[in-house]
Amino acid sequence: MADSVDLMRAGLRAALETDAHLAIVGEACDMREAVGAVQRLGADLLVLDVELPGFDGVQTLDYLRRTCPRTKTLLLGASEARGFVREARAAGAAGYLLKAASLFELRSAVRLALSGECPAPIDADRAGARLSPREIQVLACVARGRTNRQIGEELVITPHTVKIHIEHILDKLEVQDRTEAAVRAVELGYVRRGKSAA
Repeated sequence: MADSVDLMRAGLRAALETDAHLAIVGEACDMREAVGAVQRLGADLLVLDVELPGFDGVQTLDYLRRTCPRTKTLLLGASEARGFVREARAAGAAGYLLKAASLFELRSAVRLALSGECPAPIDADRAGARLSPREIQVLACVARGRTNRQIGEELVITPHTVKIHIEHILDKLEVQDRTEAAVRAVELGYVRRGKSAA
Protein backbone atom coordinates (compact mmCIF):
# COMPACT_ATOMS: atom_id res chain seq x y z
CA MET A 1 0.00 0.00 0.00
CA ALA A 2 1.69 3.19 -1.16
CA ASP A 3 0.47 6.75 -0.58
CA SER A 4 2.38 9.88 0.38
CA VAL A 5 -0.31 11.13 2.77
CA ASP A 6 -0.32 9.55 6.23
CA LEU A 7 -4.05 10.08 6.68
CA MET A 8 -4.82 8.45 3.34
CA ARG A 9 -2.70 5.41 4.21
CA ALA A 10 -4.42 5.16 7.58
CA GLY A 11 -7.82 5.26 5.87
CA LEU A 12 -6.84 2.59 3.37
CA ARG A 13 -5.43 0.42 6.12
CA ALA A 14 -8.58 0.76 8.24
CA ALA A 15 -10.79 -0.08 5.26
CA LEU A 16 -8.83 -3.14 4.18
CA GLU A 17 -8.17 -4.52 7.66
CA THR A 18 -11.92 -5.11 8.09
CA ASP A 19 -11.72 -7.82 5.41
CA ALA A 20 -10.66 -11.06 7.05
CA HIS A 21 -9.35 -12.35 3.72
CA LEU A 22 -6.82 -9.53 3.31
CA ALA A 23 -3.57 -8.82 5.14
CA ILE A 24 -1.54 -5.61 4.81
CA VAL A 25 2.14 -6.54 4.77
CA GLY A 26 3.71 -3.11 4.22
CA GLU A 27 3.29 0.61 3.54
CA ALA A 28 5.32 3.22 1.67
CA CYS A 29 5.26 7.01 1.23
CA ASP A 30 7.21 7.26 -2.06
CA MET A 31 7.88 5.10 -5.11
CA ARG A 32 11.35 4.03 -4.03
CA GLU A 33 10.00 2.73 -0.72
CA ALA A 34 7.11 1.04 -2.52
CA VAL A 35 9.34 -0.85 -4.94
CA GLY A 36 11.68 -1.86 -2.13
CA ALA A 37 8.81 -3.10 0.02
CA VAL A 38 7.28 -5.10 -2.82
CA GLN A 39 10.60 -6.74 -3.65
CA ARG A 40 11.36 -7.46 0.00
CA LEU A 41 7.91 -8.68 1.04
CA GLY A 42 6.76 -10.37 -2.16
CA ALA A 43 3.32 -8.82 -1.87
CA ASP A 44 0.47 -10.20 -3.99
CA LEU A 45 -0.94 -6.72 -4.64
CA LEU A 46 0.33 -3.14 -4.50
CA VAL A 47 -2.34 -0.47 -3.99
CA LEU A 48 -0.62 2.56 -5.51
CA ASP A 49 -1.57 6.26 -5.51
CA VAL A 50 -0.83 7.71 -8.96
CA GLU A 51 0.28 10.94 -7.25
CA LEU A 52 2.93 9.14 -5.20
CA PRO A 53 6.32 10.95 -5.34
CA GLY A 54 8.54 9.18 -7.85
CA PHE A 55 5.68 7.59 -9.79
CA ASP A 56 6.05 8.42 -13.47
CA GLY A 57 3.16 6.48 -14.90
CA VAL A 58 3.67 3.84 -17.54
CA GLN A 59 7.44 3.67 -17.05
CA THR A 60 7.00 2.81 -13.36
CA LEU A 61 4.36 0.20 -14.15
CA ASP A 62 6.60 -1.35 -16.77
CA TYR A 63 9.47 -1.47 -14.25
CA LEU A 64 7.23 -3.10 -11.64
CA ARG A 65 6.03 -5.67 -14.14
CA ARG A 66 9.62 -6.61 -15.02
CA THR A 67 11.09 -6.61 -11.51
CA CYS A 68 8.08 -7.85 -9.51
CA PRO A 69 6.14 -9.99 -12.01
CA ARG A 70 4.01 -11.79 -9.41
CA THR A 71 2.79 -8.57 -7.78
CA LYS A 72 -0.36 -7.02 -9.22
CA THR A 73 -0.83 -3.23 -9.08
CA LEU A 74 -4.12 -1.49 -8.34
CA LEU A 75 -3.95 2.26 -9.03
CA LEU A 76 -5.82 4.91 -7.07
CA GLY A 77 -6.45 8.32 -8.64
CA ALA A 78 -8.48 11.47 -8.06
CA SER A 79 -9.92 11.67 -11.58
CA GLU A 80 -11.01 9.29 -14.29
CA ALA A 81 -8.32 10.02 -16.89
CA ARG A 82 -9.44 7.49 -19.48
CA GLY A 83 -6.36 7.84 -21.66
CA PHE A 84 -4.04 7.17 -18.74
CA VAL A 85 -6.18 4.28 -17.52
CA ARG A 86 -5.93 2.57 -20.92
CA GLU A 87 -2.15 3.09 -21.01
CA ALA A 88 -1.79 1.89 -17.41
CA ARG A 89 -3.70 -1.31 -18.07
CA ALA A 90 -1.65 -1.93 -21.22
CA ALA A 91 1.47 -1.48 -19.07
CA GLY A 92 0.34 -4.12 -16.62
CA ALA A 93 -1.83 -2.36 -14.02
CA ALA A 94 -4.50 -4.68 -12.61
CA GLY A 95 -7.01 -1.84 -12.47
CA TYR A 96 -7.78 1.76 -11.60
CA LEU A 97 -10.08 3.04 -8.86
CA LEU A 98 -11.15 6.56 -8.00
CA LYS A 99 -10.19 7.82 -4.54
CA ALA A 100 -13.82 8.84 -4.10
CA ALA A 101 -14.86 5.17 -4.25
CA SER A 102 -16.75 3.71 -1.32
CA LEU A 103 -15.12 1.32 1.16
CA PHE A 104 -17.13 -1.47 -0.41
CA GLU A 105 -15.80 -0.58 -3.87
CA LEU A 106 -12.24 -0.46 -2.56
CA ARG A 107 -12.46 -3.89 -0.94
CA SER A 108 -14.18 -5.31 -4.02
CA ALA A 109 -11.52 -3.85 -6.33
CA VAL A 110 -8.75 -5.37 -4.22
CA ARG A 111 -10.42 -8.80 -4.25
CA LEU A 112 -10.99 -8.60 -8.01
CA ALA A 113 -7.38 -7.58 -8.67
CA LEU A 114 -6.11 -10.45 -6.53
CA SER A 115 -8.32 -12.92 -8.40
CA GLY A 116 -6.94 -11.74 -11.75
CA GLU A 117 -9.98 -9.76 -12.86
CA CYS A 118 -9.80 -6.12 -13.94
CA PRO A 119 -11.46 -3.95 -11.27
CA ALA A 120 -13.11 -0.63 -11.96
CA PRO A 121 -15.70 1.50 -10.15
CA ILE A 122 -18.78 -0.65 -9.73
CA ASP A 123 -21.29 -0.45 -12.57
CA ALA A 124 -24.75 -0.75 -11.02
CA ASP A 125 -26.32 -2.23 -14.16
CA ARG A 126 -23.60 -4.88 -14.44
CA ALA A 127 -23.75 -5.78 -10.74
CA GLY A 128 -27.53 -5.94 -10.63
CA ALA A 129 -27.75 -8.07 -13.76
CA ARG A 130 -26.19 -10.96 -11.84
CA LEU A 131 -29.24 -11.20 -9.55
CA SER A 132 -32.36 -13.14 -10.44
CA PRO A 133 -35.76 -11.39 -10.12
CA ARG A 134 -36.46 -13.36 -6.91
CA GLU A 135 -33.07 -12.44 -5.46
CA ILE A 136 -33.78 -8.79 -6.17
CA GLN A 137 -37.07 -9.13 -4.24
CA VAL A 138 -35.27 -10.75 -1.32
CA LEU A 139 -32.53 -8.11 -1.39
CA ALA A 140 -35.11 -5.32 -1.25
CA CYS A 141 -36.69 -6.98 1.80
CA VAL A 142 -33.27 -7.32 3.46
CA ALA A 143 -32.63 -3.63 2.87
CA ARG A 144 -35.93 -2.83 4.60
CA GLY A 145 -34.76 -4.71 7.69
CA ARG A 146 -36.96 -7.78 7.31
CA THR A 147 -36.03 -11.03 9.06
CA ASN A 148 -35.91 -14.30 7.12
CA ARG A 149 -39.29 -15.27 8.56
CA GLN A 150 -40.83 -11.95 7.55
CA ILE A 151 -39.34 -12.18 4.06
CA GLY A 152 -40.71 -15.71 3.72
CA GLU A 153 -44.20 -14.59 4.74
CA GLU A 154 -44.09 -11.62 2.36
CA LEU A 155 -42.85 -13.62 -0.64
CA VAL A 156 -44.65 -16.86 0.29
CA ILE A 157 -41.50 -18.96 0.54
CA THR A 158 -39.91 -20.85 3.44
CA PRO A 159 -37.31 -19.22 5.71
CA HIS A 160 -34.84 -21.87 4.53
CA THR A 161 -35.36 -20.80 0.91
CA VAL A 162 -34.86 -17.19 1.98
CA LYS A 163 -31.57 -18.17 3.63
CA ILE A 164 -30.38 -19.81 0.41
CA HIS A 165 -31.34 -16.74 -1.63
CA ILE A 166 -29.44 -14.49 0.78
CA GLU A 167 -26.34 -16.68 0.55
CA HIS A 168 -26.49 -16.37 -3.25
CA ILE A 169 -26.97 -12.60 -3.02
CA LEU A 170 -23.98 -12.16 -0.72
CA ASP A 171 -21.86 -14.25 -3.05
CA LYS A 172 -22.95 -12.48 -6.26
CA LEU A 173 -22.55 -8.98 -4.82
CA GLU A 174 -19.30 -9.97 -3.09
CA VAL A 175 -20.42 -8.66 0.30
CA GLN A 176 -19.95 -10.29 3.68
CA ASP A 177 -23.22 -9.69 5.50
CA ARG A 178 -26.79 -8.40 5.33
CA THR A 179 -25.72 -4.87 6.25
CA GLU A 180 -23.38 -4.59 3.28
CA ALA A 181 -26.06 -6.17 1.08
CA ALA A 182 -28.53 -3.51 2.23
CA VAL A 183 -26.05 -0.76 1.33
CA ARG A 184 -25.63 -2.28 -2.12
CA ALA A 185 -29.41 -2.45 -2.54
CA VAL A 186 -29.54 1.32 -2.11
CA GLU A 187 -26.56 1.85 -4.44
CA LEU A 188 -28.19 -0.33 -7.09
CA GLY A 189 -31.49 1.53 -6.79
CA TYR A 190 -33.60 -1.35 -5.46
CA VAL A 191 -34.45 0.62 -2.31
CA ARG A 192 -34.57 4.38 -1.96
CA ARG A 193 -32.56 6.09 0.75
CA GLY A 194 -34.63 6.65 3.83
CA LYS A 195 -36.95 3.73 3.02
CA SER A 196 -35.03 0.94 4.74
CA ALA A 197 -37.26 1.02 7.77
CA ALA A 198 -40.37 -0.78 7.81
